[in-house]
Amino acid sequence: MKFLDLFAGIGGFRLGLEQAGHECVGYVEWDKYARKSYEAIHNTEGEWTAHDITTVTDDDLRTLANMGIEIITGGFPCQSFSVAGKRGGFNDTRGTMFFEIARIAKQIKPRIILLENVKGLLSHDKGNTFGTILHTLDELGYDCEWQVLNTKDFSTKERPTPQNRERVFIIGHLRGTSRSEVLPIRRENETPISIAGYLSEGFEAVNYVLDPKGIAKCLTTMGGGNREPKVLVNEPKVVTVGNIGNGHGGYDVVSDGGLCPTLKARDYKGPIQVLREKKVRKLTPRECWRLQGFPDWAFERAAEVNSDSQLYKQAGNSVTVNVIYEIGKRLI
Repeated sequence: MKFLDLFAGIGGFRLGLEQAGHECVGYVEWDKYARKSYEAIHNTEGEWTAHDITTVTDDDLRTLANMGIEIITGGFPCQSFSVAGKRGGFNDTRGTMFFEIARIAKQIKPRIILLENVKGLLSHDKGNTFGTILHTLDELGYDCEWQVLNTKDFSTKERPTPQNRERVFIIGHLRGTSRSEVLPIRRENETPISIAGYLSEGFEAVNYVLDPKGIAKCLTTMGGGNREPKVLVNEPKVVTVGNIGNGHGGYDVVSDGGLCPTLKARDYKGPIQVLREKKVRKLTPRECWRLQGFPDWAFERAAEVNSDSQLYKQAGNSVTVNVIYEIGKRLI
């Protein structure tokens, strides 16, 4: 099916849906650095595009309505709903971007609307914000299903994504069209999360994972500046963490209890001594992109046109490709 990629970022929705056999015909992204990565990664020649969703005109919408678009995707800005932010919701201008999606859907009438946001959207304003979204889609003629999915549950041997990243996915089905239920998606052999505790020792507290099947903390838009995610490294012992590494099969990261995968770093400076002989090093931008399911060729294209700071930010802002692929396979 043909789809329109709104709030496209670096193309996590696009890559996952294309892997599932769907076709992108247009995209919207206002961030100039994300656009550079998107256009370096994907073949966008001849596609319809806009920089600012609020400036998409009625003429644009008439053009789009004639392009056979059956899916609209949108990871609309989540900061206004996140527990990490001020949770301004629809009082925040970023929160109103959902209504831009509704405006476009009203004109195009795609069979499917696929949306993503932070888990905090469900509880924001005691559920009223989420209720408004469902009510709006209902008025547009869409029946909705939704589920909170965690990136860690979609990790594969070929493309491991051991990251604890919960996001709510909303799928709207246009009434009167053929449809099949997509959600819930149930994963077999879900990997448990083991959070060992906090390290402080004169530094700001750092969550860390201490488990042979460890899971990375959720990537954020830290944007560099020594706020990058970090991992514990150790010299005496060698245990490999799959493919989350430097091109040689994985960085060696260990603890007394086994593997020590990704840390979510706070703003402190330099490597520090923790847990005796273990040190902290930053995750590389490539590792962060791998944690979001992007293949190395996509990262390498983006790295040619953007700084490390932007690459970190873009990884934290993206949807996880593996999750979108699993949803995309079920969209028929």
